[in-house]
Amino acid sequence: MRPQPWAVAPRAALEAVAGVFTDIDDTLTKGGAIEPAALRALHDLHAASVPVVAITGRPLGWSAPLAQAWPVAAIVAENGAVALVREGGSGERVVTEYVQDAATRARNAQRLAAVAARVLREVPGATLARDSAGRVTDIAIDHAEFASLDQAAITHVVALMREEGMCATVSSIHVNGWFGAHDKLSGARWMVQRLFGRALDAERARWVYVGDSTNDQAMFGHFPLSVGVANLCDFASQLHTWPAFMTAGARGDGFAEVAARVLAARGR
Repeated sequence: MRPQPWAVAPRAALEAVAGVFTDIDDTLTKGGAIEPAALRALHDLHAASVPVVAITGRPLGWSAPLAQAWPVAAIVAENGAVALVREGGSGERVVTEYVQDAATRARNAQRLAAVAARVLREVPGATLARDSAGRVTDIAIDHAEFASLDQAAITHVVALMREEGMCATVSSIHVNGWFGAHDKLSGARWMVQRLFGRALDAERARWVYVGDSTNDQAMFGHFPLSVGVANLCDFASQLHTWPAFMTAGARGDGFAEVAARVLAARGR
């Protein structure tokens, strides 16, 4: 079922919004940099006491400076494996927390390296993402950021990862693979409990999720107020689960549309 325009999302539902979850790449950003409209929207939501939690497949190292610079409550990186949480009265201190303990991460590091080597060996043209040095719990193969893989190669990468017992997802730029049961949705549940001491599933209708790609489908399916930015249509042929709503604008402009309606419903 195709989404409705975000402009028709019920005002009563928006009045009850407790917070916003969002992807980062091609949802807030374009070409790796946050778009001005999206950054203004983050500041406006923060000023209105609407918490934003970004959930991304990007690595810990890449996400750390953003968690410090952006007005977000937390960034969950590496598809739910690690969180950068703002703490303190003024939110100036960012702490790093992991789903897996140090021993598990150390064991998995060897397995991740072995799978990465296999993918590079068996899939012609496959290259590790340039942000790989900052990764601690997963591997990422670049298919659309600085390299280009066709759909057959992307499918091959996913198949190899899953054959090795990994979870694997495809974002707008990378194929990510990891060992463990965590994902974007578990990361969202973790953060609502960690930040607010509440169970997300008891209030999922009060959270907005904004995304742009196939790896957002579990989140689209879970949240009644799920929203795709317009560039999600680039993946129309690959989607099995659409969001409830779609913005008119793409990337950061679309996120700004989401924020504007949430804030308007709150009288801001």
